Amino acid sequence: MDTITMDTLKNSLLAKRSYECVSLFMPTHRAGRETEQNTIRFKNLLREAEGRLLLQGLRPQEVRAILESPRRLLNDLDFWQHQSDGLAVFSSEEEYYCYRLPLPFEELMIISNRFHVKPLLPLFAGDGRFYVLALSQNQIRLLEGTKLTVDEVDIQSVPGSLAEAFESWPLEKQLQFHTGTPSVGGTRAAVFHGHDMSKKVKAKLLNWFRMIDKELSKLLAGGQTPVVLAGVESLCSLYREASTYPHLVDKGVSGNPEELKPEELHSQGYGLVEPIFMKAREDGAAQYRQLAGTGRTTTDVQEAVKAAYHGRLSLLFVALAVQVWGRFDPDLNSVEIREDPKPGDEDLLDLAAIQCLLNGGTVFAVEPGQVPGNGLLAVIFRY
Repeated sequence: MDTITMDTLKNSLLAKRSYECVSLFMPTHRAGRETEQNTIRFKNLLREAEGRLLLQGLRPQEVRAILESPRRLLNDLDFWQHQSDGLAVFSSEEEYYCYRLPLPFEELMIISNRFHVKPLLPLFAGDGRFYVLALSQNQIRLLEGTKLTVDEVDIQSVPGSLAEAFESWPLEKQLQFHTGTPSVGGTRAAVFHGHDMSKKVKAKLLNWFRMIDKELSKLLAGGQTPVVLAGVESLCSLYREASTYPHLVDKGVSGNPEELKPEELHSQGYGLVEPIFMKAREDGAAQYRQLAGTGRTTTDVQEAVKAAYHGRLSLLFVALAVQVWGRFDPDLNSVEIREDPKPGDEDLLDLAAIQCLLNGGTVFAVEPGQVPGNGLLAVIFRY
């Protein structure tokens, strides 16, 4: 599984514009005979993109340049053997990005003047994803989950076990090791004995946890993703003391997480974050209903796009799996909407949502029937 952050959105996917930005989304199978469908489906998406680009007047050599990197994936057997629940690929003549993500995307091919990212929004929205940080004697595990999926995240940049974290420190009476089974990655594990920590041992543990917290904060920078701690109370309590991340869930998964499979950690973790997700969305919808008719809300796409660009959106509900094509001119502060997209047009729902996020607003990416006010978007203005 790959990781995509808010910084990736800002500095990569949304950093450059071109009239021929191809965005491809599809669901993928992780295992079984169904995995054979992955390459077939991707090949069909590439064929559709090639046909659309040629219809837009590009020369064959230009089309080949745009799709060259995605086409290489078709012959990458290792890549197709390691999939998550969805695949997102972005390609232009200058840029190429590929992400295996825990979202079962609907199959979609978009060509626009920038990369289309709205299908990614459940990863950044107020009720999209969460993490479980499993703390144990033998290893640190980080799991990324959505309502339906779970994937393990590689955190190689920090020591993954107490053995690694303490290998350069002298042992004390309160800290005793014996060799255990190899941990993930091949590092020999160690078992920590003793209930009373000296101040020195506690300080070292806090230092290790701060290293982990720093990397986790980088991964989640700019978002409000909840993190559930899993582990024995002593380690979880110490981690909370070390952490500066503002969205640690108050309750955690208690006990030794080494005894739990990823699916079990996911199930218990989602049980803790689901009420948080539900309350945030329900509170947002209630606030919209309360302010409707006061001038602080709108379901008008043109008005929402302009306000989003100028940082006026506090909250936005936006419909997934549907597009409103058109063009926004920031110099004239004007919005054109068209039924059929022309070269250079973009999905205005996508634009409003991204601008809302980039300007610090909250976005809920939902099914069309779940948007308050029965529109394709619903907005609460900051002022």
